[in-house]
Amino acid sequence: MLDLFPLVVLLPLLGFLHNGLLKDRIPHRFAGSIGTLAVFLPFLITLGAFNEFRPMERTAPHLVPVFDWIVVGNFKSSFGYQIDQLSLYMTLIITGIGSLIHLYSMGYMKGNLGYNRFFAYLNLFIFCMLNLVLSDNLVLTFLGWEGVGLSSYLLIGFDYDKSSAAEAGMKAFILNRIGDVGFILGTGFLFWIGGSLQYLQLQTNLSEMSEFANYANIVALFFFIAAMGKSAQIPLYVWLPDAMAGPTPVSALIHAATMVTAGIFLIARLNFVFLLAPETSLFIAIIGAITALFAATIGTLQNDIKKILAYSTVSQLGFMFLAMGSMSYVAGLFHLMTHAFFKALLFLGAGSVIHALHHEQNIKHMGGLFGKIKITSFTFLLGTLAIAGFFPFSGFFSKDLILEKAYTYGAYGSILWTMGIVAAFFTSFYMFRLVFVVFFGKDNTDPHHKVHESPWTMTLPLVVLALGAVFVGFLQTPHFFLHIDTLERFFAPVLNKGYELASEQGSLADHKSLIHEVELSLAGFSVAIGTVGLILAYFLYQRKGSPVSEDHTGFRKILFHKYYIDEIYDFVFVRPFLFLSRGVAFFVDIKVIDRFFLGIGGSFGIIANGLRRLQSGFIGDYALYVVIGTFCILVYLLTRGV
Repeated sequence: MLDLFPLVVLLPLLGFLHNGLLKDRIPHRFAGSIGTLAVFLPFLITLGAFNEFRPMERTAPHLVPVFDWIVVGNFKSSFGYQIDQLSLYMTLIITGIGSLIHLYSMGYMKGNLGYNRFFAYLNLFIFCMLNLVLSDNLVLTFLGWEGVGLSSYLLIGFDYDKSSAAEAGMKAFILNRIGDVGFILGTGFLFWIGGSLQYLQLQTNLSEMSEFANYANIVALFFFIAAMGKSAQIPLYVWLPDAMAGPTPVSALIHAATMVTAGIFLIARLNFVFLLAPETSLFIAIIGAITALFAATIGTLQNDIKKILAYSTVSQLGFMFLAMGSMSYVAGLFHLMTHAFFKALLFLGAGSVIHALHHEQNIKHMGGLFGKIKITSFTFLLGTLAIAGFFPFSGFFSKDLILEKAYTYGAYGSILWTMGIVAAFFTSFYMFRLVFVVFFGKDNTDPHHKVHESPWTMTLPLVVLALGAVFVGFLQTPHFFLHIDTLERFFAPVLNKGYELASEQGSLADHKSLIHEVELSLAGFSVAIGTVGLILAYFLYQRKGSPVSEDHTGFRKILFHKYYIDEIYDFVFVRPFLFLSRGVAFFVDIKVIDRFFLGIGGSFGIIANGLRRLQSGFIGDYALYVVIGTFCILVYLLTRGV
């Protein structure tokens, strides 16, 4: 199957070109089928290749050189792919969940005038993301990184006739450019120090340079800035909630399997850098914990069903960064996968609700849907149990592993664990608030609209994702329950060299060991805190029947308005920048540049006007010009001594 692996990247590109070039000249169903197959077939190929990278059976990556891309002096950058445990893991998630989202889109986007264009953009997104995770060097990774940013701009702003969608796409594009500066600076530093941009060569070169430890923190910080932009961490998270302006399948694709996981992948791929940067790693863990708690509190009072899930995405990404900052990369990658399943399920479930209610998104106008759209309701409930971390759903195992690793992470472990556990409480609360209001609460739907279950193209992906949300957690279980360490053994060939180097350099984080009783107690407390969130949501929104309000006072008002962060950014950054830009446009462009060129044009106009006056039309005037000209020639010849 490894011989067929170039098709994994090529097929989505062909799908994009097919649907993009033919546009509306082919039937919608045909375009949707082509787009879906262009992602599903790579999933099957990856599944076959995955068998060759089973735990402990293969340690060396499989390199697929395509061509030498940039050759300047001693610098050489090839266009090639590195197939190892990490890239295969990401490719399976991207193509597997991506193909389900494509299938779902065939039903969700039915009747949309931009149907074929939408599938072209989806395929482009997948193509760029695959280049990002499969690349064997930083230059090609950056191309995929930028391509994902472009694709998200196109998809978020898909309904470009709506100003909100166009502005949201632009916001995502600009904020991610800030992170891109970090990527470029980090790449420059690594090339300057390591002399290569190939991952394997970099790891070899840096392992032989003891002085790299002096630069590791600054290099890691630059790449973390890049990750903050793509993976929506404080302070660069504000683009992600606005990305809800795109169609719901876009939200699932961006927030589950693709764009937001890019930052997590980047840290895992450059583990040999981050493991030598303990100060930056601690900073990453702190930012992750703050983001997880901060976004979770905002989610408690949002009323837009997609916005609630958007802030939950920001929060769950915070958990992943908490793990990566704790140097527990397996825990972060594990949660990346479980999150991909239950978050895609929740977003697609929300899309099914919106579809059933004729595009209503405010949960104030929902209620009593559990008996009306049973497949959507039941699968959404399973996804909620997973994200809330209830045993034995997948979210329990991955979140519990993150909290355990945070708890044992050096001197700050207890603080990070406390922030994580409080964020877990709010996660359970706002998700069950959503469930009780939408599916079990008072029916506030429009009586003129008949509620209906979605077609099979939309419900089948929900069922498959629900199965994943329930069972994928059993790939990595704690000591007190089965003690399955499949992922830990699977990622060992990718991570072990970095851990060994960090251990030699003395930069490896000191994780305290836990006895089984303490480990069990931490897991039990995590489930208990999630149960408290469920019970509180039940009493407030189900039993008591508190209305979902938009009229808040005090701190609730601050939460409802998302701490006014967007307004602060607008006042501090956007308005001054616009004022400066308009000033430069007026004084430099209009007053200087325009006047300069207008002055040149005006001077030629004056000369031309003077010459025009010489053309009087009188023979006497022309005779005078001849005499004057003859006289001037004679004077010239005489003065020259001719």
